[in-house]
Amino acid sequence: MLTLFAKGFALGLAIAAPVGPIGLLCIRRTLADGPALGFATGLGAATADAAYGAVAGFGLAAVADAMMAGRTWLAALGGIVLLWLGWRTATAAPAARAADGGGARSLVVAWSTTVLLTLTNPATILSFAAAFAALGLGEWAGDHGASLVLVLGVFLGSAAWWLGLSLAVARLRARIGPAALAWINRLGGGALVLFGLIAIYAALV
Repeated sequence: MLTLFAKGFALGLAIAAPVGPIGLLCIRRTLADGPALGFATGLGAATADAAYGAVAGFGLAAVADAMMAGRTWLAALGGIVLLWLGWRTATAAPAARAADGGGARSLVVAWSTTVLLTLTNPATILSFAAAFAALGLGEWAGDHGASLVLVLGVFLGSAAWWLGLSLAVARLRARIGPAALAWINRLGGGALVLFGLIAIYAALV
């Protein structure tokens, strides 16, 4: 079971590590609102990754088929959310220092928006299914206990990445002035808008 957990942990790290819209959100929110809100953002992605890992690990074919059937409107919804977040990021006024995160409600909002964004990419199920096959994890498909250990590893591996990223970015915050942060907001917001446009285009073609 320990080996299985380690494989899940490594898979969670590998899924979370590539830079994308969630990574940009985590970095920007850490800079603007502190590491707690940045980590809450990443934790939303880890939650969605675990959910997709559960679909693949427990062999929930009906759920996977339903989400793949609705991938067009899911991708369009994700694109719209990214456009909104990109606009808000690009037009946000930089603070002289990181805020305290705004309390529990802000943490829940940061977490939930990232869960939504990550879940609007149902192709992630295919990525997990392919990874499970490559790592030889298909043999555990009928074992619910083993699948649970695997999904827990995926979640903790992904969460570990986001915790490390938010803490690393927070250490750099003191070296970034308001002018530089304004440019980070503009560039990050523009990148999020671009990701949103790509998602909407992919949904339409």
